[in-house]
Amino acid sequence: MAKGPRRPNRRSRRRRVLVVVSRFNETVTRRLLDGARDHLATAGIAETDVDVVWVPGAFELPLVVDSGLASGQYSFAVALGAVVRGDTPHFEYICAEATRGLGETAFRHRAPVGFGLLTCDTLEQALARAGGDAGNKGAEAAAAAIETFEALEGLPRRAPR
Repeated sequence: MAKGPRRPNRRSRRRRVLVVVSRFNETVTRRLLDGARDHLATAGIAETDVDVVWVPGAFELPLVVDSGLASGQYSFAVALGAVVRGDTPHFEYICAEATRGLGETAFRHRAPVGFGLLTCDTLEQALARAGGDAGNKGAEAAAAAIETFEALEGLPRRAPR
């Protein structure tokens, strides 16, 4: 009989976290990462329980998050990236596919994926959302992943068939 994806033990106290960060627009994504790390630390997650993996761009986020969650080593993931609109439809394709892929990954593994992918019209808007006037969406993505993880922990488990 084929086994399904390995799932982390949600009832365990220790939470291992995978943070996947896009290198494209690194000025922005480093700030998102700082916000996510700060929030995870504030939530009591040790730095040694957070693995950070860099990928070339937003399009690669879903594959690496999916692979990490499939390993069974992580309680949840946080995906961080920044896509700034240009003069071609490339922006729409990248944003749509990265969003779809991250959502599918969360459902496939029944594990939270904090969505910290900025989709902005200008670099200024992205910087404002990465620790500027509009807060830090990296911290917000980490917070959402933690809250979702805790909500899932509180749900009853389905009995095996």
